[in-house]
Amino acid sequence: MSSARRPGPQGTGSHVADSHDLIRVHGARENNLKDVSVDLPKRRLTVFTGVSGSGKSSLVFNTIAAESQRLINETYSAFVQGFMPTLARPEVDVLDGLTTAIIVDQQRMGADPRSTVGTATDVNAMLRILFSRLGEPHIGPPSAYSFNTASVRASGAITVERGNKKAVKATFQRTGGMCTHCEGRGTVSDIDLTQLYDDSKSLAEGAFTIPGWKSDSQWTVQVYAQSGFVDPDKPIREYTDKELRDFLYGEPVKVKVNGVNLTYEGLIPKIQKSFLSKDKEAMQPHIRAFVERAVTFTTCPECEGTRLSEGARSSKIGKISIADACAMEIRDLAEWVRELDEPSVAPLLTALRDTLDSFTEIGLGYLSLDRPAGTLSGGEAQRVKMIRHLGSSLTDTTYVFDEPTVGLHPHDIQRMNDLLLRLRDKGNTVLVVEHKPEAIAIADHVVDLGPGAGTAGGTVCFEGTVEELRAADTVTGRHLDDRATLKESVRKPTGALEIRGANTHNLQDVDVDVPLGVLCVVTGVAGSGKSSLIDGSVPAGADVVSVDQSPIKGSRRSNPATYTGLLDPIRKAFAKANGVKPALFSANSEGACPTCNGAGVVYTDLAMMAGVATPCEDCEGKRFQPSVLEYRFGGRDISEVLAMSVDRAEEFFGAGEARTPAAHKILQRLSDVGLGYLTLGQPLTTLSGGERQRLKLATHMGEKGGVYVLDEPTTGLHLADVEQLLGLLDRLVDAGKSVIVIEHHQAVMAHADWIIDLGPGAGHDGGRIVFEGTPADLVADRSTLTGEHLAAYVGA
Repeated sequence: MSSARRPGPQGTGSHVADSHDLIRVHGARENNLKDVSVDLPKRRLTVFTGVSGSGKSSLVFNTIAAESQRLINETYSAFVQGFMPTLARPEVDVLDGLTTAIIVDQQRMGADPRSTVGTATDVNAMLRILFSRLGEPHIGPPSAYSFNTASVRASGAITVERGNKKAVKATFQRTGGMCTHCEGRGTVSDIDLTQLYDDSKSLAEGAFTIPGWKSDSQWTVQVYAQSGFVDPDKPIREYTDKELRDFLYGEPVKVKVNGVNLTYEGLIPKIQKSFLSKDKEAMQPHIRAFVERAVTFTTCPECEGTRLSEGARSSKIGKISIADACAMEIRDLAEWVRELDEPSVAPLLTALRDTLDSFTEIGLGYLSLDRPAGTLSGGEAQRVKMIRHLGSSLTDTTYVFDEPTVGLHPHDIQRMNDLLLRLRDKGNTVLVVEHKPEAIAIADHVVDLGPGAGTAGGTVCFEGTVEELRAADTVTGRHLDDRATLKESVRKPTGALEIRGANTHNLQDVDVDVPLGVLCVVTGVAGSGKSSLIDGSVPAGADVVSVDQSPIKGSRRSNPATYTGLLDPIRKAFAKANGVKPALFSANSEGACPTCNGAGVVYTDLAMMAGVATPCEDCEGKRFQPSVLEYRFGGRDISEVLAMSVDRAEEFFGAGEARTPAAHKILQRLSDVGLGYLTLGQPLTTLSGGERQRLKLATHMGEKGGVYVLDEPTTGLHLADVEQLLGLLDRLVDAGKSVIVIEHHQAVMAHADWIIDLGPGAGHDGGRIVFEGTPADLVADRSTLTGEHLAAYVGA
């Protein structure tokens, strides 16, 4: 007899299947979580709050979403799993009631030059089919309209192994749409020869201006001087055509220099291999500056930046080619598609219309399909990823969002809230990590983690409704209704940065004076032209320090000490105190434990199953050789120093026998941005998004510059941390710096000395200055969307 309860004739009573209405998490210990146990209601919107680094992402992404994905992956065959990313089971005792998790995070889309908004969302694939069916003249299949597909022709003999083997002639042809000149990139790179050498000098006189190339002893320079191809005592401008050709483009050949066999190669290919094939972000600052000066990217003259071949550009529907369609703003393209009426492609047109309408609905109608995916902000990338889920028929799935309001003007947040509620109302569980009070307000259930960050966090401080959170004595509860007040007096500018005729992207010949010596906030709805104005017009010179939203790169070997350059003065101090080489105090160099190569753990690869990481038995996870740990500085060995928190290390290096001013200065900057709780040796891969942003800010604060340009520094910051950030910005301005902030947060706007508001809309509806003045004037004026929302925020 089955024990399952069945509903009665009138539908009364409940089915046993209806009892699984919770996602139960018991004993979660990922990263800094301390045996966290929570019960999350299904088919509801749950918001996770807490200061940056309190454990929100560890609970939502690294525990709940990670286990859901791992269990789904296990349903595939071992063969298929071998091609998928391997996921370890999270550190948790019980995970019950999970459903399929769809993760919509803030990871930037690939920065591949051939990846665009159109290719990333499959809209380009649909357009290619449309043009291959309706385009006139007809040039071929969909691949003929793809800038990622090159045309191929081949012919020859092939052997067909069928019965009697027989060689037959075969020809093969594939028509692609790639521009042959730029190879589908839309831009071509050119090397500025004036940045490589001074042509008025000879090689013997030190003509090279490339960093590190000295004429007297450098082997690379000696290869050119003694190659026999050029005269080392003749100025470069007097070279014959043959000498110049050999000097710039010579094929690799062996030459003898001072009795040693070396390879001679033309200067251009040598530079391309030495500098241009490497990751620019990983270069030393002076090398990166040289590469940025020497290499110029210009629009491809043959395809005019469209990336497409002449054939693909010539095929049109009406008067529109596929290049024209991709260059349109998406809302205009949606109107054009709506006008097409062709029964033979009706299902395709319906799908294309729905996808394009989703862009407009989500607030991205101002984008164009040919926009490179790598240029999207974190918030834009996240919303692009949402598009494929908006029209989905799936229900009873779990959607996981990482700060979906990032990069959104207060005016746009309501639209995002409506989308989240719509996903919930279809019967889905929606989990959101969020800091903005406007987004927290729509939650059915709130989980507040804390009370602090890092080791001071990792516990659940509160669970309940938004109203109960307001009354709760937690950091989030106390700050939820925080409202900034307008300044009584503002600073006077000491000068102005004149911008005239700015027309980058959607800017419409903008003239504006950006005041210097004050805190200037540039605001406006997403897509109104803020970044175009500042990034395109503020010259990136030696006096400008720019902190953008690009993610910081780092492996599990990277940590705050290596990323900020803090480890260099620490290594030198240890070396000087003990009379040994600094390289001994690097876990990536001579001092590394030979068993684990300085990783601290030994990794065992288990093919399609998750690899296992076990602490190294020889160094006990300390990463260094035992002999290195015998050297001490201030009574501590190097592993003990790397295990210190920033605050503790600031005391340690600030006074006494361990006093090291260079290290203390860097630690002060880390403390200023609110990262005092981080340990110096904590892997960068374990830091949250907000922590990485602030680590980057702390590093750039050490650069000498008079103008600081910050792109949404409140990203990933808790309400309580915004106050600390404002204090930091004030200290920069009071120290004589000019600070320009691109920002949507009303607290930062209210704190500004001067506001430049762009708009009134996005895309071609924006690109104009709609207000310049003080925050008080903007609130009193209320003529713009920003003014209305700021007035409501400060209660004016």
